[in-house]
Amino acid sequence: MIHQTVVGRLKEETRKIGIKGSAYIGKHIVGKGEDAHLTTKVYLDLIHPHVILICGKRGSGKSYSAGTIIEGFCLLEEKFKKKSAFVIFDPIGIYWSMKLPNKSQKTLLNEWGLEPKGFDEIKVFVPKELVESYKNAGIPVDFGMEISFSELDAEDWILAFGLDPLSEVGVAIQKNLNALKNEKQEFEVADLLEKVRKDSTISSSAKNAILNYFNLVRSWGIFTKKGMKAEDIVKGGQVSVLDFSRVKGGEWGLRNLVAAWLTRAVYRNRVMARKEEELAKLEERKPNYTFPLTWFIFEEAHNFCPSDKKTVSLEPILNIAKQGREPGVSLVVITQMPNKVHQEILSQTDIVISFRLTSKQDVEALHTVSQIYMREDLLKLISELPRWPGASIILDDNLEKIFTVQIRPRISHHAGGTASLI
Repeated sequence: MIHQTVVGRLKEETRKIGIKGSAYIGKHIVGKGEDAHLTTKVYLDLIHPHVILICGKRGSGKSYSAGTIIEGFCLLEEKFKKKSAFVIFDPIGIYWSMKLPNKSQKTLLNEWGLEPKGFDEIKVFVPKELVESYKNAGIPVDFGMEISFSELDAEDWILAFGLDPLSEVGVAIQKNLNALKNEKQEFEVADLLEKVRKDSTISSSAKNAILNYFNLVRSWGIFTKKGMKAEDIVKGGQVSVLDFSRVKGGEWGLRNLVAAWLTRAVYRNRVMARKEEELAKLEERKPNYTFPLTWFIFEEAHNFCPSDKKTVSLEPILNIAKQGREPGVSLVVITQMPNKVHQEILSQTDIVISFRLTSKQDVEALHTVSQIYMREDLLKLISELPRWPGASIILDDNLEKIFTVQIRPRISHHAGGTASLI
């Protein structure tokens, strides 16, 4: 007899291992309106790879609920936790607060049988040249982040700047950057700027445009000659928060470039690790190469993988959505506008956590996710949710069910609440 619901996990496996390797995220809501009440606990599977959509209007609890999943990871048994890692792309600067306990909701936590707790597993990465700026703003920083400028291709920069690759500026970037790659294994922004200045075939207007673009890149303080590797950021048992909230000027270009670089690197490493894991199993030995199963979380996901334009991060994230399950890379996209997230990501989603949505287009986007067995009217289900903060519906393609769930209170501090004068 199964008494627990583990979203994302088949019943047969839940019968076998129960709630091991899962995150406690909330309780079932039974009834409607004033008759609604909470019943049994709901968990989320963290053993297997998933593609998860978390959506809802502003302030409905999207980031808060993502925090419960991360807390669940931090509380896993060591044998599970050490084999996985979380990476959060945080453009709004709220996940650093998970280092601290949620003392402001202690009374509510007591009602749920929980205690406030901060997590040492949370490690905050920011552009290296901006470390002092973050610290002066009271944001704890663990690492200054650097990426080798030479690891990105001309096409990446053209997409990041929104340029036409066949324009004079686009062609000149390709020509000079490719020439540098042929001359050197490692180089920095200053090397490209010098090469462009010396290129007599570029018009002065195009040259000035390129110099302006890459002087902006220098101001980001993250692209250097020698940079970090994926292994420096993605580590077993760790939650790496990539906080870009204090970057000024072209910030989405930077965020998308870093997302493209890291998702590609992690996917490659997991493909290699997966092959080695299978060989080691067949040969009855320990793997010679390991890399943790990785969960990517994207806040404001419609900017990283939009439905209406091509960004430098789009194709690498689509690859994770379509191909990530086999090597063990999970994807969580968080947005208030699911209709603005690329259709191919929605089609690969196996779990949806949805709070209140007011836009017809956004509800219709959820219908594209739901399968034939989900015949309920999602708009009706969402509109019937209790008016409590954290009330949601969860669509689970693995169990082929829709659940109404109250997300539990966070045990770590949440810095993403709405600003108030009180």
